[in-house]
Amino acid sequence: MGMQSKYIWMNGELVEFGKATVHFLTPALHYGVGVFEGIRSYSTASGPAIFRLADHVDRLVDSARVLGFRSLPYTSEEILEAIKLTVSANGFDECYIRPVIYLTDGGWNLNVDGGKPAIGIAAWEWTNYLGKEALEKGIRANISSFNRHHPNVMMTKAKITGNYANSFLAKTESVRLGFDEAILLEPQGYVAECTGENLFVVRRDTLYTPDLAPVLEGVTRDSIMTLAQDLGYKVKEAPISRDQLYTADEVFVCGTAAECIALREIDFRVIGNGSTGPVTYALQKEFHAAIHGNHNRSKEWLEYVTPTEQRSYRRASSA
Repeated sequence: MGMQSKYIWMNGELVEFGKATVHFLTPALHYGVGVFEGIRSYSTASGPAIFRLADHVDRLVDSARVLGFRSLPYTSEEILEAIKLTVSANGFDECYIRPVIYLTDGGWNLNVDGGKPAIGIAAWEWTNYLGKEALEKGIRANISSFNRHHPNVMMTKAKITGNYANSFLAKTESVRLGFDEAILLEPQGYVAECTGENLFVVRRDTLYTPDLAPVLEGVTRDSIMTLAQDLGYKVKEAPISRDQLYTADEVFVCGTAAECIALREIDFRVIGNGSTGPVTYALQKEFHAAIHGNHNRSKEWLEYVTPTEQRSYRRASSA
């Protein structure tokens, strides 16, 4: 996947791609002290539109608060506008957007207050995260030997950069074993989520998903739950055991990168009919309509990008 673009937004200004750098001794690189978001822009009949942008920015700021940043150099509204500016300046219709708030200028005493927060925003053209065939056929997954973080070891409600060493370990193990994705259990042994996606089980026209305590509160997760209820399906948040995955009618995962993808096989056990099931397919269809501006939910979920004057943003005392 190529990540090249014309510009990256760095602390108030657009910087040429090759010049958007941080120093080797930036503490975020050494200690994982940063937070990020994954956001998508999609092409629509009215131009490029960013999916649930305000919700993503809110979660970014919340993640920074959870990590311990007491103030940020830009307001939520300024970050939102900077994201739109980055997409517009690069001329992208469909792209992935990655804002990062990271610790710089200190923090070597392992104290967030010893440094300062900085912000960067990148965007690049996107292809299918799990491959073109995954949408129709689904993917293969296994239960990882690595558990999801304990909520009092690493904050599970924040997209903290250092948290994702957990995902790297699990995904690398699974791919080396011949699977496409890893399913992580939470510390009590119940299903939590995948390395970058939330998980749903379908059984008798009811969708089950782990409750919020052990998982990231996914924006796509919330969207899928809303669309499922719009279609008349029941949605329940409840603990899910490993063996309940094996006997499900359907299992699917969702996230900004993956969108909505079926798991056709888990731990060498075929799930349902071994391909994308009817409920997953229906939700895929609704979701794709929503992100491309062709759904009743599109109006509330899409933030349209228009050509924006390239300007620097003033610094604010707090977020």
